[in-house]
Amino acid sequence: MKYNDLVVEKNARPSRKGRGIAAGQGKTAGRGTKGQKARTGHRKMPAGFMGGQRAIMQAVPKLKGFKSFHAKAEVVYTDRLNDLSGKVDNYKLAEAALISSPFVKVKVISRGELKSKIELETQFASKSAVEAIKKAGGSFKKVEILKKPEKKAE
Repeated sequence: MKYNDLVVEKNARPSRKGRGIAAGQGKTAGRGTKGQKARTGHRKMPAGFMGGQRAIMQAVPKLKGFKSFHAKAEVVYTDRLNDLSGKVDNYKLAEAALISSPFVKVKVISRGELKSKIELETQFASKSAVEAIKKAGGSFKKVEILKKPEKKAE
């Protein structure tokens, strides 16, 4: 930008198109030559209109259902908890290779018999699993999902 290109007026007048060749935007008035968009009323075309050709959203087949981006909880069964004792949380379950990572949601479901006394701290547990844990002399506490530690920029 140059100093002489700066607009000094507070409210510059809008350019008037189609007022002759000498005015600067005459003849085709910035619409190019011929074609659908050069004609009057070209802005009324619907979104996705492809010049009379079948539009892409009509050509692509419709898919059933939808894809959920909701992260599902990993399932741990009560009979797999017999090898553990004491306080059992996401870290201990990940160490025992019962879940993929300590930073995932965990749901404990009742299956088989629980013999060890544990203090379970996970995100979810079924009613029957909680009853099985209490029957074995343990307790269940619902906790929030663990956050991954943020990497520091070096």
